[in-house]
Amino acid sequence: MPRKPPPDAAPKGLPSRDDVRTFIREQPGRVGKREISRAFGLGPEHRVALRGLLKDLAGEGEVAPAGHRRFSAPGRLPESMVVQITGTDPDGDAVARPVGWEGGGPPPTVFMAPEPKGRPALAPGERVVARLREIGPGKYEGRTLKRLTDAPGRVLGVFRANRGGGGGGGGGGGRIEPTDKKSKAEWVVPPGEEGGAEPGEIVLASPLPAGGYGLKPARVIERLGSMGDARSVSLIVIHTHDIPTEFPEGAVAEAERARGVTARGRTDLRELLLVTIDSEDARDFDDAVHAEPDGDGFFLTVAIADVSHYVRPGSALDRSAWTRGNSCYFPDRVVPMLPEALSNGWCSLRPNEDRGCLFVRMRVGDDGQKISHTFGRGIMRSAARLTYEQVQEAHDAGTDTPLPISPLYAAFRSLLAARNARGTLDLDLPERKVILDDAGRVASVQPRPRLDSHRLIEEFMVLANVCAAEELERLHQPCMYRVHAPPSDEKLENLRGFLRGFDISLPPGNQIHPRDLDRVLKKVAGTEEAPLINEVMLRSQSQAAYSPDNIGHFGLSLARYAHFTSPIRRYADLLVHRALIAGLKLGPGGLEADEAARFPDTAEHITATERRAALAERDAIDRYLAAYMADKVGAVFAARISGVTRFGLFVTVAQSGASGLVPVSSLPDDFWMHDEATASLNGRRTRLSFRLAQEVEVRLAEASPVTGGLLFHIMQGVPASARGAGGRPGPGPGQPGGFKPGGFKPGGAKPGGRARRQ
Repeated sequence: MPRKPPPDAAPKGLPSRDDVRTFIREQPGRVGKREISRAFGLGPEHRVALRGLLKDLAGEGEVAPAGHRRFSAPGRLPESMVVQITGTDPDGDAVARPVGWEGGGPPPTVFMAPEPKGRPALAPGERVVARLREIGPGKYEGRTLKRLTDAPGRVLGVFRANRGGGGGGGGGGGRIEPTDKKSKAEWVVPPGEEGGAEPGEIVLASPLPAGGYGLKPARVIERLGSMGDARSVSLIVIHTHDIPTEFPEGAVAEAERARGVTARGRTDLRELLLVTIDSEDARDFDDAVHAEPDGDGFFLTVAIADVSHYVRPGSALDRSAWTRGNSCYFPDRVVPMLPEALSNGWCSLRPNEDRGCLFVRMRVGDDGQKISHTFGRGIMRSAARLTYEQVQEAHDAGTDTPLPISPLYAAFRSLLAARNARGTLDLDLPERKVILDDAGRVASVQPRPRLDSHRLIEEFMVLANVCAAEELERLHQPCMYRVHAPPSDEKLENLRGFLRGFDISLPPGNQIHPRDLDRVLKKVAGTEEAPLINEVMLRSQSQAAYSPDNIGHFGLSLARYAHFTSPIRRYADLLVHRALIAGLKLGPGGLEADEAARFPDTAEHITATERRAALAERDAIDRYLAAYMADKVGAVFAARISGVTRFGLFVTVAQSGASGLVPVSSLPDDFWMHDEATASLNGRRTRLSFRLAQEVEVRLAEASPVTGGLLFHIMQGVPASARGAGGRPGPGPGQPGGFKPGGFKPGGAKPGGRARRQ
């Protein structure tokens, strides 16, 4: 039998794999078999072999499919595509990213050419079809072919009046300082276009027709309030992330017509001592729990507000809730999914008030394994509104005051044993809580405690969620699963290589179990390397999502999982409630056929709104911390490197959790090399090395409350351990221990206990 030629061997007349790969990478656009045949002088007899060669190269990721039978270099963008404007460069021209980027690494940057004279400039958020031309690795020049939005984009920023203009519509004009870190240039407000804005006000503006290069003009269209107001930070974040704040009149009217439920057709749970356990500053109470011993095990009851009784499919309330997808929580306010009449009224399980609920009653053994479960629709009356701290203090003191809680903890210990037995991934990542004073300013930043009372509620909710998914499968009802995919092969291989540097190995192959990763975390717990390994482990994980197709939940090591416990603040949970009502024939408000048919689109939508909310909540914390740090410029802080890029280091201050950038231009004069595999920045001449999670001392160089940006400089010569926690004056530029700035300008869950979005 003739021996098969090696992969790189070419049949007679056919170019080698390397030759074809190089040719495709050198072409400015897409190429197909015709261009390759012409370049290498191939004939019809080579057609089949060339097709097979291209298929192999595409399958191995050496070239990228780019349309019908055409190819391009991996990561290269096509000649034209949809891009979204993300900011501006220092000259005022728009900067964009490709929409739907699926390549490896960060998306390429597209520098948009100015719009033709007479057209409004492109603003952040707009999408256009652009003709692209590669100008460097990961960089493209773009020219607008078609604008996909009917109206011009908008600019959010702080109005600064020209000298002598005075604002207030006085005709002097001014400038708008964008609140988005990605926008590096101001916008010019021509005289007469101020819209009555006063200096220092947060404004929304619309781009005006521009004349080419340079800063672009804009007209103020809405005044949102003063930058110094207590609500300014969350206002900026809400508008930046396009989070809806006003409810349609129809939704508000439906909510205000709501009334309490009666016991008719419901299981009466009012004699059961159900209690809510939430943070002290919780704004809504949608779940209550109860536990009682049962022989060698326990009976557990989880009761959830019956939102489906009030929010019916196709109603104005339903359309509004779908649009929002979820509630958003900020230090000074909440943007709820439902109007206040429901979220803080009829759907809030207030103590000593009758409320409708969906409940699940679960029997578990003393080993924490579930034996059986039953769902129902009931009426309940919360016996008490307890806080995590109250419950923990009572447990630690060995008392059952104000209500019996010892059965809750006994059940929790059994559930925890079951969790440990199945093996889950428990990342140890510190959380911070921003405390505001009465004026809305940051009074302090404190570590958010992780008490057993938090974990107790978490375990009860996880078990209830599992029961919901199992019940819907039993009933053959559609289910909106909460899914979490295992790490990708690429991320897993990178993690494996990273851990190898610490003499830590993972089982071979791609069938990694969460307990394998958790075993690594337990092994390094309490060591100097623990923060670094926890951070890298987090980055190796995929993001959880909603889907009507079940792939399981990797992090929790569960075969099926759905969100059932918070329909007051998550649309996914409302869908699960409706499916249970329909399947168990529990009355009106069940899932309808057309609603189930839209599950794939709904899953994509609510996954996006959840990620938008998470990003907005982090953004708000960052901006509050920047405001908190604004009067501490020049102070020195103990910090840890939380990110490493080719353009600098991201550091997180140990004391407050504030994060900012150390630009590479502020590091000692050297040729700095970014090593992605080891997450480090290494100086070729100085041999200095900065790596992820390394402890450093930094001096705060700049703080911008408008953008939330912080700029730090690394302190050299004195170890961080030899100095205090920070907050003391540091050396200035050019003084010993300081570096002269390199001209860089900064730019670069349920609160109080259920922050982990499982």
